[in-house]
Amino acid sequence: MENQTVTTFGTTKDGKEAQLYLLKNQKGMKAYVSDFGASLVRLFVPDRDGNMADVVLGYDDAAGYERGTAGVGATVGRNANRIGGASVEINGVTYPLEKNDNGKNNLHSGSDYYQKRIWNVEDRADDRITFLLHSPDGDQGYPGALDMRVTYHLDDENALSIHYEAVPDQDTIINMTNHSYFNLNGHNSGSVLEHKVWLNADSFTPADAESIPTGEIRSVEGTPMDFRTAKEIGKEIDADYEPLRFGGGYDHNWVLKNNGRFAKVAEVTSEKSGIRMEVYTDLPGVQMYTANFLDHEPGKDGAVYEKRSAVCLETQYYPDAIHHDNFPSPVCRKGMKYDSRTAYRFLTD
Repeated sequence: MENQTVTTFGTTKDGKEAQLYLLKNQKGMKAYVSDFGASLVRLFVPDRDGNMADVVLGYDDAAGYERGTAGVGATVGRNANRIGGASVEINGVTYPLEKNDNGKNNLHSGSDYYQKRIWNVEDRADDRITFLLHSPDGDQGYPGALDMRVTYHLDDENALSIHYEAVPDQDTIINMTNHSYFNLNGHNSGSVLEHKVWLNADSFTPADAESIPTGEIRSVEGTPMDFRTAKEIGKEIDADYEPLRFGGGYDHNWVLKNNGRFAKVAEVTSEKSGIRMEVYTDLPGVQMYTANFLDHEPGKDGAVYEKRSAVCLETQYYPDAIHHDNFPSPVCRKGMKYDSRTAYRFLTD
C-alpha cells in the first residue's frame, strides 16, 4: 500500500469492490481516502521529531466501514447530526424521516447512510480527488435530487481541505460534515484527555437528554463548555453539569464566530507529539465529540478503540436547525449551490 496511488480496499456485502486512493503533498504528508463512503481512512502527519503519525481512527477495509456504527472517517449527509421527531417541514409539506436514534429522532439521515455507499471518482490528481454521489429525489426521505461532490485536497501548507458542492432541483436540507476521529499521538495511542482544545465560540446550543437542542443559545461563560482559552479536554469533561451528564462527556454544538466566512475556528494540540491541528470552516457550528461511546471498537492495524480515545470536530449547521428559527437555516433552495469548505491544517510546536 505504501506508495501505490490506488489499491483495492476489499468488497462490500453485496460484492462491490472498493478502492483506496493515496493523496500526497510536497512535504511528505499522506492521506488515504476510499470511494466507500468517501471516507478518510489514514492521515499521516509529521510530529515534532519528523516521524509520521497516522492521526485518524479507521478500519483495514471497506467491510470494517460497512460494519462500523460510529461514523469513523465518514462523509455524512444529506443531513449530519440529529433532527428531532424524525420529520421535517419544507414549504408546508411534511417529510417523515427514519427514526434511527432512540426510536424517535433522526441521526445522520437514517441508516441508508451516504457513508455506506460506493461513490464515483470524478477527478483525481496526486494531491486531490473528487468523489461524486447521485442522491435521488426522496433519498433518505428528503425532497429533491442532487449530485453531491466531495473534494479532498492535500496542500503544501499541510492542510487537508474538504470541499462540498451540490445543486438540488427542489428546496431541501443539505448539511454535510466529516466525522473523522482524531488522535494527534497516533490512532492507536489511547486517551485524548490530555489534548488541549481551543474553540472560537462564546456560546453553545444545549440539548435535552436525547441530544436534541432546546433552541437556547447559551453563553459558555463560567461553564465547562468554555474553550475560549485552550484547555485540556479532560479538565472538566466529568464535571457535574447537565449537558455533560446528558452527553456522557463532550458531544455538543458550539456557535462559531466566523460569520459565514472561511476562518480558523478551532485548534487541538498534543504536548506529547507536538502536533497542532487547526480547523477552518465557513459553516456556523462545530460538534465536538469526545468518542464517549466507543467501546472495544476493532480498528485498523490491530487497534482496539476505546471511549475518549479520539476527538471529532464536525463542522455543521446546528443540530435540528430546521425546527429552530433562531438557528441558521440548513435549507438549500432549488437551483442554488450548496458550497462549503472545511480544512484541517497540521503544524508542530
